[in-house]
Amino acid sequence: MDRRLLPAVSVLLSDPRALPLVAAFGRSNVTDAFREAIASLRADLPLASTDGATPERLRAGLFEAARVSLERDATPSLTKVINATGVLLHTNLGRAPMDPALLADAARIAGGYCNLEFDLEAGERGDRSVHCARVLSRLTGAEDAVVVNNNAAAMVLLLGAVAAGRQAIVSRGELIEIGGSFRLPEIFRTSGVALVEVGSTNRTYLKDYGSAIGPETALLLKASRSNFEMVGFTSEVEADALAGLARERGLLSAWDVGSGCFVDLRPYGLECTTTQSAVASGVDLVAVSGDKLLGGPQAGIVVGKRAAIARLKSHPLMRAFRCDKLTLALLEQSLLAIADGSHERRIPLFRMLGLPTVELERRSATLIDGLGGADGAGRAELAAVAMSGRVGGGTLPTATVPSFGVRIRPRHRGAESLAARLRMSSSPVVGRLEEDAVLLDLRTVLDTELADLARTLEAALGERVDATRIDGRKRV
Repeated sequence: MDRRLLPAVSVLLSDPRALPLVAAFGRSNVTDAFREAIASLRADLPLASTDGATPERLRAGLFEAARVSLERDATPSLTKVINATGVLLHTNLGRAPMDPALLADAARIAGGYCNLEFDLEAGERGDRSVHCARVLSRLTGAEDAVVVNNNAAAMVLLLGAVAAGRQAIVSRGELIEIGGSFRLPEIFRTSGVALVEVGSTNRTYLKDYGSAIGPETALLLKASRSNFEMVGFTSEVEADALAGLARERGLLSAWDVGSGCFVDLRPYGLECTTTQSAVASGVDLVAVSGDKLLGGPQAGIVVGKRAAIARLKSHPLMRAFRCDKLTLALLEQSLLAIADGSHERRIPLFRMLGLPTVELERRSATLIDGLGGADGAGRAELAAVAMSGRVGGGTLPTATVPSFGVRIRPRHRGAESLAARLRMSSSPVVGRLEEDAVLLDLRTVLDTELADLARTLEAALGERVDATRIDGRKRV
């Protein structure tokens, strides 16, 4: 194709078809889009067919390419997703979902001006850490608390504030790695703390800590194995014993609990160390996450003794790690819901955990009926089946959550193709692939998402086959 057929950017901008694009996206963005479209076409010229190449056809193609590019760039990358994986705290899907009413309450407080760092009574500058500290102390029995942007930051701050330039002792069996290859020893190095490992991978005793204490020791640390379990010939030191040893030797003790459980999970068939019991063990500092079993926003929470917390608050990294007003408002609303017992109504995590499997079975049957019955109007084999979900988020690694959902075996395309269509729809749905079928676990589909899920499935399965059923009987 002749390069001379390619129009100049100025020619495209003067075309009347450019007016709505400029009005919608701005002249500068449209100019860039035209340049990119022309450059792309120029690069493809050696491979392009010369058949039917006219100036008008080229212009039309360039306008279409520019429009697609502009609309793509104007669309937010972050989008709502329907989680049908059965993993309640799916890290890759944003962990704990937030309730619209709770979000609205937080937005009402933090959407405009607020008393983030202003003492209304004294009429002078205040401290943002007070906003969640009161309810955290009430919930856990801790003397004080501080909140940062995630639990990794909480541990960097904790170690740097109480042990920088000195040593911290931890069991070899607790040198955990969390998602993204983020390892506890790396946090030690980042904080300027010398790591002293004691015991063996599977067995550590209190005497191991005691014999490792020296003049440079500042901290005895316990880290929960929240994303794996160790069974068999094992032994570990309980937090209360570690706290007692630290007090005897004039040291501080800390426990990285991680999961951030503030509610007794036994009614849901689960067991987890609560933040309250961690504080009651007597350790000086307890670090937990806000977006795991608390069901709140991403945050790192440290509760504990007032003097120890004061060292964290005054550390230079506190300013780098502190939370913004919206996170603090969301976290405080979540904590207040737990404190007043309204968490099953106000926090989706607990609503999902509390859903009876019989209700999930009913929802599965309703969804199947809406898609044309067990044969999906000739498009797929649909069945309501029992499933096994997980808590996720690096918590309770061996625990399962009984559930129910829909198994889909498409007739006219592969399961992977259907899963891709669901993911790429206007209301993306993420499920599981298993034995040539797409599994949609309804425990993690929010009540407000059921209608969107049905519409997305209807579109992804394609046209209904209306003539006869697969078994030859006429469709009624």
